[in-house]
Order: sequence, then C-alpha cells, then structure tokens
Amino acid sequence: MRIFRLFYIIFIALRFGLDEFILDDTKHKLLQKLVNGLLFLRNKEQARGARLRLALEALGPIFVKFGQMLSTRRDLIPLDIADELAKLQDQVPPFAYSEVVVSIEHAYNLTLNQVFKDFDPIAVASASVAQVHFAHLIDGTPVAVKVLRPGIAKVIGKDLLLLDTAAWLLQSLSAEVRRLKPREVVAEFAQHTHSELDLTLEAANCTRLSSNFPDKRLLIPDVYWDWCREQVMVMQRMNGTPISQIALLREKNIDISKLARDGVEIFFTQVFRDGFFHADMHPGNIQVADDGRYIALDFGIMGTLTDTDKYYLARNFLAFFNRDYRDVAVAHHRIWMGTKGYRC
Repeated sequence: MRIFRLFYIIFIALRFGLDEFILDDTKHKLLQKLVNGLLFLRNKEQARGARLRLALEALGPIFVKFGQMLSTRRDLIPLDIADELAKLQDQVPPFAYSEVVVSIEHAYNLTLNQVFKDFDPIAVASASVAQVHFAHLIDGTPVAVKVLRPGIAKVIGKDLLLLDTAAWLLQSLSAEVRRLKPREVVAEFAQHTHSELDLTLEAANCTRLSSNFPDKRLLIPDVYWDWCREQVMVMQRMNGTPISQIALLREKNIDISKLARDGVEIFFTQVFRDGFFHADMHPGNIQVADDGRYIALDFGIMGTLTDTDKYYLARNFLAFFNRDYRDVAVAHHRIWMGTKGYRC
C-alpha cells in the first residue's frame, strides 16, 4: 500500500505543479519542458504558494501539519510561500461529528449523554491532529473538548515514512533543496508530532505551564483531569480574539504596544526563568482576552531548556545588543563543541 500512497503523492505534486520547486533551474530545464509538455492541461494560474497549500490539504492531515510547521520557518522558505502556508494554521476541514461521538464513547466506555449535558456538534477549531468542540459537563460546567482524529496515529506513522522518502528524493534532485536539509527537518517534525498523539501529555503540559504563572499574566485553561483520556482532553472554555486579528483588537481598545511588550516578557519568562515554554505559538494558538491578557491554547508541543541552554541564549542576546559579533561566534563555537560552564 505504501508504494500506491507514494504514487498518489507524486500525482498530487504534478497536478498542482509542484515540480517547479525542484526543476526550476538550468540543470533540469529539459526535464521541466518535458513535464510541462506532457501535463499541458493542468492549471498553474494560481501562485506557487497557493498551489503548495492546496496540495498539502489534498494529501491529508500530516501534510497539513508539516505545512503549518514550515509556515513558521520564514528563515528557511520564501515569504510568499510562508504567508500562504500560514492559512493552514486554522483552516483545516473538521472530521465528521459521528466520528467524534464514536471516539468519545470509546474513550470513556460511556454514552455521550452520560458524560456531557450537551455537546455542540460543530467544531470551533479544527487542526491536523485533533479538533475542539464546546460542551457542558453534567453539572453544567462549560468546557472545551479536544478529540483526536480517528486513526491519526496510523496515518502519521505511514506518512512520516513517505515524507522522509520524499525529502530524500528532493535533496537528491536539487542542490537548492539539499541546502535546507529536508530530512533533518522531517526528523524534527516527526519527533514533535508523535508527542501530540497522547492528549494526557498535553493536559500535563497545560497544567505545568499554568502553575508557572500563578499571577495569571498568561491565561491558561484549567484541565478537568477526571475526563481526560489519551484520545480526549477536557478543559476550561476560553474566550478571546486571535492574535492575528489586529483590527478587531483595536476595535476592542486593546493596547497593541502593551500587548507586544507583554508578549516578549511572557515568552522570555518561560524561556529564561522556567526553562519550559510553549513551542507552537502560531496565531491559531494564541488569543487575547478582552482585558488585554494573553490566552495560550494547544500544549502538544512544548520546549525545555537546561541552564547551559539558557546561558547560551542569554549570551547571544547580549552580544547582539552590544554588537559584539566575535562573542556571538565564540558562544556558537563553544555550544557546538559541548563546552560547559561558560565564563563571561
């Protein structure tokens, strides 16, 4: 079956004209002309970024998630592509409500009505691995319920192997792609993706991050642990405005300058004080409450730092601020060589 899936990926790539990403250089001009001649009926009027986004959506959840990750790496990919892939952060089609019910009842070994007083069949958010519905517990508590996509673990396992194969092929064909080290990117992506398949781990991450901000500078939903399972996570319902909707934030009289300052302070607090931070902070996961405080959502991908890591980052920041580029180079060399106990 894997070979048929690989052929399907190649078909989708050719259908949306993605061959131009690896054939658009002097070395492959003849091959590109041949492909364009054989597939002259395909529509390539849309921009390359839009065609890449549509291709990833056609290939399924794991490829959508890979596109989400790439959209945050503007240091690696052109801005026009990054802007288009950013649309994948909150525009993934939801799976059927009937499948949601089956997943929940299987997780609890109870009927839906035995767990929830009411349950909204329309998903309020849908991502590549899971989606979220609003509901009320039997006692009337309003909650948000996150449910894994059915069979997503098997899909991810198969498609990660195919992604690695595709990365190998791409770097074999194109020196430009080889420079981006696609197989290393896929390996990092695989590591983070597997950690998102157990929602009890996400619930634990959520609780830990919340305990680091008892002053509520950063709003994080409470977790209802009695109703958390590997496939289902139940948490406090949060209401806010997505951070990307700047115009709406201004209408609500949110101080954008203060919001920016608070964002830097909160993130640096996570990194340098706690060594535990939200590592998936795209606009789909960050909202703003009406009182101007940040709301963090989706805790499947978190980062941790050792004291050595924190020292290395701090030293780099100070060196950049002081324009001491020699010290930047020294810090990079020492961390690369594994030196411990730096001295300023």
